[in-house]
Amino acid sequence: MVLERHYQLKLTTRLRDMFPLPYGFVLMNDSSYLQGIPDLTILYYDKWATLEVKPKADAEQEPNQDWYVEKMDACSFSAFIYPENEEEVLYALQEALRPRRQARYT
Repeated sequence: MVLERHYQLKLTTRLRDMFPLPYGFVLMNDSSYLQGIPDLTILYYDKWATLEVKPKADAEQEPNQDWYVEKMDACSFSAFIYPENEEEVLYALQEALRPRRQARYT
């Protein structure tokens, strides 16, 4: 069985490769500060997203997690991520955080 912290560490490394500095930041949130807040916040250029990490699809959810993911997804991008849906969520995340195209100067 994969522990959440091990999966989160592996995922965080992958996210930092996908959204590198100086324009990308992957932050781990403190659930003891605000119960139910998603585990990760990703800042990329002028956009943001949050991810709630679970070690497997049927892992138990804490109170308020559904609410935060739903509300944050309505504002930008937020999702539950676990090994079984990782590729799908990361694809959607890349689409959501894609920088806007620079205007052409003539």
